[in-house]
Amino acid sequence: MKLITVSGSPHLHGDLSVRKIMWGVIFAMLPAMLVSIWYFGISALNTTLVAVATCVAAEYLMKKYLLNEDPSVSDGSAIITGMLLSFNVPSSLPWWQTMLGGIFAIGVAKIAFGGLGKNLFNPALVGRIFLLISFPVNMTTWPVPLSNRWVLVDALTGPTPLGQLKEGLANGETLAALKLHLPAYQDMFMGQIGGSLGEVSAIAIILGGLYMLYRGIITWHIPAAYLLTVAAFTGILYMIDPTHFIDPIFHLLAGGLMLGAFFMATDMVTSPMTHKGMLVFGVGCGVLTVAIRNWGVYPEGVSFAILIMNAFVPLINKGFKPKRFGEVAHG
Repeated sequence: MKLITVSGSPHLHGDLSVRKIMWGVIFAMLPAMLVSIWYFGISALNTTLVAVATCVAAEYLMKKYLLNEDPSVSDGSAIITGMLLSFNVPSSLPWWQTMLGGIFAIGVAKIAFGGLGKNLFNPALVGRIFLLISFPVNMTTWPVPLSNRWVLVDALTGPTPLGQLKEGLANGETLAALKLHLPAYQDMFMGQIGGSLGEVSAIAIILGGLYMLYRGIITWHIPAAYLLTVAAFTGILYMIDPTHFIDPIFHLLAGGLMLGAFFMATDMVTSPMTHKGMLVFGVGCGVLTVAIRNWGVYPEGVSFAILIMNAFVPLINKGFKPKRFGEVAHG
């Protein structure tokens, strides 16, 4: 007789299955993918296809031959990992390095923990950090938007807005002088800047995030807490010293903040279960992101911030347990 483990009551039924949720997230990422292809050309499409194919193949083979389980790649989770990994790397990254990142993301960050639902850290971010440590030059060489979008090689590269700001301040340049060379906010909003595939267009990410909110795939708690914390923290720094700290709008539009807030910090497996816990998680991500951007070695802090907060999720869940129905209060 097969035993079935049932959680405590009450039992609520919803119309969202794992498969529906995953494919909903994939659909929400399509605007950002299409924008990246528009700005970076066919190399962006190639990077995405390599990452997705690698993650799907790695999950299929590892689940079948390492976990001895029936492969479930049709649920879309491996596709999401591949798309998010491609969104976190330059379109110029060599294909074999993208493959290594995909294998590491699935094998180390997901399958090693037992598969979907058991991993502690976001697999795509683990893959990105692995690539950043292993291939720092290629991972920090950012193509700029192309005039010929159908070339196979990204010939022109340049710094990201965050990298440009960080390097300039480190070299003793004034913020006023740097602002003359930073991209206009409208370009950062639309995506006419250099960077990884998923960080160039804030509007494309926001559209995908709003779709997930509308469908009930995510809630507002983590994105709102994350973005508002970054805005408040950078706003305070800007008011204290506007000659050294740039305004909050720049931080909100630059880098992978929008991607992290809507698509990676909200990962159901690696984020808190309760709404209060989600708010704490989002605030923690925001504080760490701003701290790393302003005082850390790297110009961007989103990936590190989310991974650090992933490690605190079990503790957050323990501290913000939902009230159990039927429990008798003592004292």
